[in-house]
Amino acid sequence: MEEQSVLGTTIPAAARQPRRRPAFHSLRVASVQRLCEGAVAVGFDIPADLAGEFAFAPGQSLTLRREVDGQDERRSYSICSPRGSRPRIGVREVPGGLFSSWLVREVQLGDTLEVMVPTGAFTPDLTMPGHHVLIAAGSGITPMLSIAESVLAADDTSRVTLFYGNRRTDSVMFADELADLKDLHPARFQLAHVLSREPREADLLSGRLDAERLGALIKGLIDVTAADHWWLCGPHGMVRDAQQVLAGLGVPGDRIHQELFFADDEPMVEVHHQDSDSISAESVSQVTVSLDGRSTTAALPRTSTVLDGAQKMRPDLPFACKGGVCGTCRALVTEGEADMRRNYALERAEVDAGYVLTCQTFPVSETLTVDFDS
Repeated sequence: MEEQSVLGTTIPAAARQPRRRPAFHSLRVASVQRLCEGAVAVGFDIPADLAGEFAFAPGQSLTLRREVDGQDERRSYSICSPRGSRPRIGVREVPGGLFSSWLVREVQLGDTLEVMVPTGAFTPDLTMPGHHVLIAAGSGITPMLSIAESVLAADDTSRVTLFYGNRRTDSVMFADELADLKDLHPARFQLAHVLSREPREADLLSGRLDAERLGALIKGLIDVTAADHWWLCGPHGMVRDAQQVLAGLGVPGDRIHQELFFADDEPMVEVHHQDSDSISAESVSQVTVSLDGRSTTAALPRTSTVLDGAQKMRPDLPFACKGGVCGTCRALVTEGEADMRRNYALERAEVDAGYVLTCQTFPVSETLTVDFDS
């Protein structure tokens, strides 16, 4: 499984701005920084005429595209640089990873890569001073570094506390950058490294960043009532444990924001109802997709997702992870019934309003219409 950082949703649906249609551009690799064994930060040059399109908020991501054996392959990686600087992404190699191995081992300074404009809502409001608590594991540090640097630079009163879990000291991504940030803001940046396979002086910092250890760290180091926002990024298990701990401490749900790795090993979660026994390989639906003001209709099999089926007639449909976690393929069902099997990106209000992730949604009714422009 390719591990990649993908976006959570933190902005209420009613507050969302109309979606900017994602576009890919050819960008020159401006830097390749070795972070630790098997991890790099890749920076990009942004031409003057694209500066506006690639202006990013801390916590957003870039989606990369390349063709492999005739297939259009894409992966999303979080931006690790602070707001206002040149975008960089952090990448940790996963054995056999189609993209991560290529980025870590092959991509060099001066190469040209296909990069989508920044996307994602895992972003803090930098106009509101506050105390931000960041909980990360492994390469989940990537958006957290951007958030921490941007928050601390935004004003002189905001504070950041970071709990960061890794296996060993030599596997810590951005170790130097975090140390520099601590030196720059000693009174406003609190940093706790937790190592699972290397003993530390404090027992509390030795072991997995699980629910028990995280709960003890929070109770010992943070006034929960004074924390304004909690940011969670890492594997699904860590994020789930953190959510449980925070719920037990009475933290309001609107103060908790999450970003997940591509959780391909997680079970499907049915959101809509479907009699799966009635679906056969011959079952089809007349599916209409609307994108950029143009509608296309075709008979699509009910055994394939709307995105996979519709891409054959509309190859311009937007997508990134195809794992139900990034939200790039979000669309509104305006007619008919569909079954969304997995959802890690849409809020409850969006699902109730009829939005689906087309990469995880199967046609159910005889006719189905989905609108990517809504």
